[in-house]
Amino acid sequence: MELSKQELEYPQKLLNYMDGFLISKTMFTACELGVFDLLENGEALSSKAVAERLGTSADGMDRLLTACVGLQLLQVKGHQGKVLYSNTDLSQIYLTKASPRTLYYSMAYYSQTIYHCFAFLNDAVREGKNQYERAFGISPQELFESLYRSEEEMLKFMQLMNSIWNICGKAVVMAFDLSIFTNIIDLGGCTGAIAKECNSAYPQSKVTIYDLPKVLEMTRKHFVPPDERRIAFHEGDFFKDPIPDADLYILARIIHDWTEDKCLKLLSRVNKACKPGSGVLLIEALLNEDRSGPVTAQLYSLNMLVQTEGKERMASEYISLLESAGFKDVQVQRTGKIYDVILGRK
Repeated sequence: MELSKQELEYPQKLLNYMDGFLISKTMFTACELGVFDLLENGEALSSKAVAERLGTSADGMDRLLTACVGLQLLQVKGHQGKVLYSNTDLSQIYLTKASPRTLYYSMAYYSQTIYHCFAFLNDAVREGKNQYERAFGISPQELFESLYRSEEEMLKFMQLMNSIWNICGKAVVMAFDLSIFTNIIDLGGCTGAIAKECNSAYPQSKVTIYDLPKVLEMTRKHFVPPDERRIAFHEGDFFKDPIPDADLYILARIIHDWTEDKCLKLLSRVNKACKPGSGVLLIEALLNEDRSGPVTAQLYSLNMLVQTEGKERMASEYISLLESAGFKDVQVQRTGKIYDVILGRK
C-alpha cells in the first residue's frame, strides 16, 4: 500500500499503536483505584476530592482524571470556579463494579495478568511457549491450582470469565436456532453465564452446567440465584470423567486453551457421548481465513501464546478438528461480536 504525503510526514496510525498500552494502563489504573466506583452515584467531584477519598496524591489523580476525560471515560464541567469530574455513560455501565454489565473484572485481569505476560512476548515468540514462569514465577497449572486455595481469588477469576458474556452471551446462543435441542450441557460452564442465556432464549430446554466440584460450589453460591435453579449441575472433569447424555454440548472458550491433540481427545469424548442427531456448539474467537483479522482474535491468539498451550483458530481449523472427532454437517455463524459459533452434528 502506497503511503500518502501526509502519512509519510506524520504516521498517525503508528503513533496510535505506540500509545496503545499507555491508553489501556490508564483505564486499568482508574478502575483499580476505584475512580469510576466513587463517581457511580452521579456526584461530580474535583480531582482533589477524588484524591482525598481514594488516598492518592492530588497531582497524580489530577493527571489521571484529565487523561480519562481525553479517553471519554469521564466528563468534566466547571462549577463555582472548580473543575468537577463525573462518569460518562460508557464508564457508568461497563467500568463500575456494581453494574450488571460490568467489564471491571476483565480490566483487572488484563492489568494484573495479561499486561505482565505481554512484557515477555519477545521470549514467547522466540521460544513458542507461554511465559507464566517468567512473569509470575509459577506455571499456569500451579496458578490454576492456587485459585482453589482461596475463595476470594477464585471468585475474582470466575467474575472475569463471566464478564465478557455481558456483551456477547445473547449473540452466541442465538446465532443458530437451538430450540430443537431440549437437553443442553455446557461443558466447563463455570459461572453459568451461557447456561442462563440458553435458559432465557430456549425456556423449553433443560440446561446443565458441567464443571469441577469446587467451581460448581462457587457457581451456586455467587452466580446462579434460586430463581434460576431450572439450571442443573453436574460435577466432573471432562477430560477424565463420564460425560452424560445430552442433545447439545456447548464448549465456550474451551477448545482454544489446548493443543491439537488435547482438543481432538476432548471432542472425541464428546462425540462418543453423543447420540445420532446430537450436536456440539463451539464458541470461540475466529480468525479470518485470509489472515486479515479480526485484530481482536489475532491479539487473543498472541495472548494464548504467552499464557497457555493453545491458540485461536480459523473456522476451517475448527471444522477439521470436529470432523476428525467424528462430527459432520459442520456450520459456522459469525455474530459480529468478539465470539463466533461453530455447530457440528453426529
